[in-house]
Amino acid sequence: MITLTGCSSGNTDISKEIISLEKAALEKWNRGDIYGYLDLYAEDIVYFDPMIDKRMDGLQKIKEYYESWEGEINVTECEMIDPKVQAVKDMAVLTFNLRSVEGDSLYQWNCTEVYRKDRGKWLIIQTHWSYVKPNVK
Repeated sequence: MITLTGCSSGNTDISKEIISLEKAALEKWNRGDIYGYLDLYAEDIVYFDPMIDKRMDGLQKIKEYYESWEGEINVTECEMIDPKVQAVKDMAVLTFNLRSVEGDSLYQWNCTEVYRKDRGKWLIIQTHWSYVKPNVK
């Protein structure tokens, strides 16, 4: 279950839809189901996270990257903090912080997702995950 803390937006209907899509993907991901996100990704998605050295382009490359995690993730606690959606016509940007617990480990993330409405369906075209206050030397 994902707890939602705070929420702000200018376009309520789009915001509710985008946040609902993201929460559903996170709930699947937290149970080790990589398709929660893969089913939301557009073919031309670009992707960043702190475990990769450079941007990843395209759904197929991200699918291959995610396959090693399938069935391995077991998040027991998850909180989406202060999600904000900024939308214009067929584009929306979702930003939020995520706090998740897996085993004895606490993870704190910054996330930005760019959604594009394509044939009536919102799809993610850009994802960027980073650690909150990473240890930078």
